This record gives sequence, C-alpha cells and structure tokens, in this order.
Amino acid sequence: MVGFISMLTLLAFALTGCETDAHSTTLSGQAEVPKHVILAPGDVVKLTFSAAPELNQSQKIRADGKLSLPLIGEVDAAQKTVAQLQSELVELYKAQLKTPEVTVSLEGSTTTVTVGGAVGKPGRIAFERPTTVFQAIMEAGGPSAFGNLGHVRLIRTVNGIQRSQVLDLHRTLKGEESRPFYVRDQDVIYVPQSTF
Repeated sequence: MVGFISMLTLLAFALTGCETDAHSTTLSGQAEVPKHVILAPGDVVKLTFSAAPELNQSQKIRADGKLSLPLIGEVDAAQKTVAQLQSELVELYKAQLKTPEVTVSLEGSTTTVTVGGAVGKPGRIAFERPTTVFQAIMEAGGPSAFGNLGHVRLIRTVNGIQRSQVLDLHRTLKGEESRPFYVRDQDVIYVPQSTF
C-alpha cells in the first residue's frame, strides 16, 4: 500500500511538471514583440563613436523628430529603425571622421496613449514600449462592467491624418490565441459601452 501511495505521489509530481512545461510552450509560441521598433519623438538614443569617444552622447529625439549632432547638425531620427539611423549616421560622418564608426542604441523609450470610454481609470498613460492595445486598456483599469471589448476603437495620427480602426479584443480576454496589436505614441484607445 505504501509503495502504491509513493507511486501516486511521484506520478502527481510528474504530471505537475508536464503541465508547467506545456503552459510555458504555449506562452513562448505567442506572437513576439516587434524586433524593429520605429523611433519616435521622446525616445532617447545613445550614440557611441569608437574612434572619437569625445563625441559619445545620449540625446532625446525632439518633438520635430530631429537630433542635433556635433559636426553634422540636424538629422531626422523619427520614423526610422535604430539600424536605419545608424547606417545614415555612418554615411554622414564619413566626411568628418577618419573612422566613421557609430553605434546607435535605444536607451529609453516611453509611449503615451490616451484610453477613454468604458474603462476603470480613463486618462493618459505613459509606459515603456512596446505595449499592446489590450495591455494599455488593462493599465487603465480594464473595461468597466459595461465596457465592450468587441468594438475597441484605436485612433492614430499618421502623416497628419487621423485614422481609426476597430479591434475585437474578446478573444484575447477569453484566453484564445490572437495576434497582439501594438500601440504607438499618442494613440487614442476608446472602449465603447455595450448596447443592450
């Protein structure tokens, strides 16, 4: 009898381990965070010059999307990936430095979005990127008792034009697999009330 109980205990531990492993595999199989974050105003980039350390610096991208850099002046940084900005700077510094090796890295990045409608705490929220629309709504207290996650409206300004898109986040809330939708700086998320 003792041997049977010991065997059941070992089997229970083994099954618990299998359940944890299966859960981890499911989570890792979900959509990954975008690898190429697009730089935006407010992001802080770090510039490292291997042959001219006196030029090393960190700088925040201004509201107009530009950086003001030594020797070359104003450079557009917003709407580029870190790799694109780095390639452009290497080209620009070729005429200024013998060894124009420049390494660009993203030092700090915050995204501010406005979440309104039927949520617990409507308002502006700032957080580290990248963040999904669903995460932003949860950060705003989640949907209220009457909040409708089936028709969430995302409003985004692209090249001076406001565009909107309706997202269905019910599947995410139910735990079903769905592709995450990432917010950008200055997005507006509106959760409507359910109609009965």
